Amino acid sequence: MSHRELYCDVCEGVAAFEAPPCADGHGTDCPELICTGCGAAVVIATFAFRVTRLADRRRPEPVRRRAA
Repeated sequence: MSHRELYCDVCEGVAAFEAPPCADGHGTDCPELICTGCGAAVVIATFAFRVTRLADRRRPEPVRRRAA
């Protein structure tokens, strides 16, 4: 189990958090953590951003219409 010190809202202070045995196979990188003081659970969410070039973000040219 990995240990981290994070702020716990229930304990109202910094407390040690540990990752429980993970059934999903994350191992020590499991996003679920439990406060060792009170047992409160938190999930650490990570996000991945796709980087695009400015040229790829250009607005498409407007459709030109003709009068009937």
